[in-house]
Amino acid sequence: MTQHLLPLFVAIPLAAAFLNALLGKKIKRLSDLLSAVATFALAAASIYAVLLFKETGVIVYKVGGWAPPIGIAMVMDGLTCLMLVTVNVIAFLVSVYSIDYMEKYTEKWNFYCLFLLMLAGMNGVIISGDMFNLYVFLEIAAISSYALVAFGTEHEELEASFKYAVMGTLASSFILLGIVFLYSFTSTLNMADMSMELAKRGPSQIVLLVSVLFLMGFGLKSALVPFHAWLPDAHPSAPAPISAMLSGVLIKSLGVYAMIRVFFSVLGATPQVLSILMTIGTISIIVGACLALGQWDFKRLLAYSSINQIGYVILGIALGTPLGILGGLFHLLNHSVFKSLLFLNSGAVEYATGTRDLQKMGGLKEKMPVTANTSLVASMSIAGIPPFNGFWSKMIIIVACVQAGHFAHASWAVLASILTLAYFMKVQRYAFFGELKEGLSRVKEVPLFMKLSMIALAVLCVAGGLLLIPGLSGGLLNAASDAVLNGKDYGVIVFGAIK
Repeated sequence: MTQHLLPLFVAIPLAAAFLNALLGKKIKRLSDLLSAVATFALAAASIYAVLLFKETGVIVYKVGGWAPPIGIAMVMDGLTCLMLVTVNVIAFLVSVYSIDYMEKYTEKWNFYCLFLLMLAGMNGVIISGDMFNLYVFLEIAAISSYALVAFGTEHEELEASFKYAVMGTLASSFILLGIVFLYSFTSTLNMADMSMELAKRGPSQIVLLVSVLFLMGFGLKSALVPFHAWLPDAHPSAPAPISAMLSGVLIKSLGVYAMIRVFFSVLGATPQVLSILMTIGTISIIVGACLALGQWDFKRLLAYSSINQIGYVILGIALGTPLGILGGLFHLLNHSVFKSLLFLNSGAVEYATGTRDLQKMGGLKEKMPVTANTSLVASMSIAGIPPFNGFWSKMIIIVACVQAGHFAHASWAVLASILTLAYFMKVQRYAFFGELKEGLSRVKEVPLFMKLSMIALAVLCVAGGLLLIPGLSGGLLNAASDAVLNGKDYGVIVFGAIK
C-alpha cells in the first residue's frame, strides 16, 4: 500500500480538475470546496510521505506493474519528499486564499480547473522517474500556467502570457531536444538506467551538448539571469494566488528541482557545470536585487526579487558541498513560504485599494493591520533578519561559500541581502507606514479566508528556523541534501528499492 501513495499526487488534482469542469459551473461554491479538499488531501499526503520515507527509505512505484527500465516508474526519495511538502502545503494555503480573492473574477470554476491541472503537472515532475514523463508533466504545468497568467484577459495579462508562452515553449524545446539526444545515446528513458549507462560510458561530447541544452531549458524555467526576461511581466500580471504559485513553487519544481535532478542524479554534476551554475546564481542575486530596487509596482518589485532569491538557491546547491546543498534546499523551502506570502499580501493590498503603485499608497497599517503585520514578517524573512526563516538559510549559504573558499560569492550574497532589506523597507514605508493617503479612508481589511492564509504563512516564516532541529522536521532537510549528494548512486539506489 505504501507504493500506491505516489500516483495519488497526480490522480487527486486531475480528478478534482475533472469534477470542477463537469459540475463547477452548475453548483455554486462546489469549486471552492473541491479545490480546498483536494489540496488539503495532497498537503496531508505529502506530510505522510515524509514519515513514510523515514520508515521505508526510497519508494518506487511501477506503473501498470511493469518494472523499470521497461515500465514507467514513479520514485520518492528525500528530495522528492521536500518538494512534495513545499508544493502541496503552499497550494493548499493559496487555494484557501482564492475562495474570497477570486470572487472578483468571472468563471471561477475555470480558474480552479487550471490551478489543479498546474498542481498535477508540478507533482508529476517531482515524482517522475523517467525523462519523457518528466517532460510531459512539465508541459501540463507550463500550459496551465500560461492560461492562468492571462486569466484576467486585460491587455497587460494577455501580452505577458504571450511572452511567457513563447519563452516557455523555447525552454521546453531545449529540454525535449536534450532528452532526444540522451535517448539516442543511451537507448533508455528511465533516469536510474540512464545514469548507470552514462556512468559506464564515461565523459562524451553528447553529454556536454545535452548539459548546455538543459542549462538553457531549465535556466529559462527557473528565470535565472540571463534567461529571466519573461518573469517580470508574467508574475505581476497574473491574479495574486497564481503569482504566489508561480514564484513560490512553479519555478522551483519545473526549473530548480528538474535541474538538480537531471544534473546531479542523471548526468553527474561535473566541476565545470557547478562552476557555471555558481556564476549564474551569483549574477542572478546581484541583478535581481538591483532591478528590484528601482521598482514602484508592488508585484513587479516582488517578481525581480524572485530572480534575486533563486540565485541564492542555485549558488548554495552549485557549491556541491554538504553545507551548501543543505542551505540551498532550505532556502528553496523558505523562499516558497515568504515569497508566496508577499504575493498574497500584494494581492490583498490591490484587492482593497485597487492599485499596485506604492506611490499611491500610504498609512495602510491602520486600515489593514493583518496584511501590514504579515507583510512585515515576510519582508524581514526575505531580507534575512534573525530569527526569521530566511536568516538561517542565507547564513548557511554564506558560511558554505566561505568554507569552500569562494569569498567573492559570499561578499556578493551579503551585499545583495542588504539591498533586499533596503527595497523591502521601501515597501513598508510607502505602503503601510506614514500618513493615510486621501481616497484610502474607506479601505478595509480583506475577507476571512485571505487573512487565514496570510497568517498561516507568517507563522511558518517565524517557525521555519526550527526545521534545522532534526527531530522536528523528521530529518527532511538532511534526507533531501543526502539525495542530492548521493546523486551519482541514484541508479543503484532506485533499482535496489524496486520490490
